[in-house]
Amino acid sequence: MRTFRVQARRRDGGWELRIEGVATVRVARLTRAEAAAREYVARTLDAAEDSFTVEVVACLDPETELMIQRAREASRRAEQAQREAARQARAVVDRLHREGLNGREIARCLGISPQRVSQLLAAAPARRPAEIR
Repeated sequence: MRTFRVQARRRDGGWELRIEGVATVRVARLTRAEAAAREYVARTLDAAEDSFTVEVVACLDPETELMIQRAREASRRAEQAQREAARQARAVVDRLHREGLNGREIARCLGISPQRVSQLLAAAPARRPAEIR
């Protein structure tokens, strides 16, 4: 299946779409870029709209591109930190549970809700029989 790459650039309050190997068209909103490019390619090449793919890339100024890249990287790091925090929470909840604390006691120790304790216990890996007290 052929892929048409489309570079979208801001022009005069709208977006100029450079469809690779086909033409340049304009749209008012970037959200319309893929549909507009698909319609134009299909009409120009007399092809079914589902016989090819369209890949739209918004081309922004270098400073904005760098800001976007930094924001995405910060989000990625935050997701990793969240996963690690959840892993640690599961481990401590599991440990406290194995030490005989009930859900409300664990919740009190950690400053979380008993419902969250239940979720963390349910997500903990299954213990082997020797580990169960």
